[in-house]
Amino acid sequence: QLQLVESGGDSVQAGGSLRLSCVASGYLHDKICMAWFRQVTGKERESLAIIYVGDGTTRYINSMKGRFSLSQGANKHSIYLQMNSLEPEDTAMYYCAAEYCSGIFWGGPGDFHYWGRGTQVTVSS
Repeated sequence: QLQLVESGGDSVQAGGSLRLSCVASGYLHDKICMAWFRQVTGKERESLAIIYVGDGTTRYINSMKGRFSLSQGANKHSIYLQMNSLEPEDTAMYYCAAEYCSGIFWGGPGDFHYWGRGTQVTVSS
């Protein structure tokens, strides 16, 4: 079992930056994939970036490359999503997810069993 807690969501002006955090607890080891998703009200939850805790390998959705960056903390089960040049279209609830895995993979919401409660990001123009 894994428990995830996100933080860092806020209201910002377009062009601003935010850094989201996610800390995992529970049955922890290296064979875990952690990911960031976001969901706009009324739309499907969207994968943004995934990291394999064991070696720090990351994958990103193409449209986020260059603006969003996923990193791993000194506590390898803490991950961060640095979001720069934010746009109103980035307004969403951002979720951290995790799953036990043997290596990096690109998955959708159905591939992850463990979820945080989300943190709201609002970008105004």
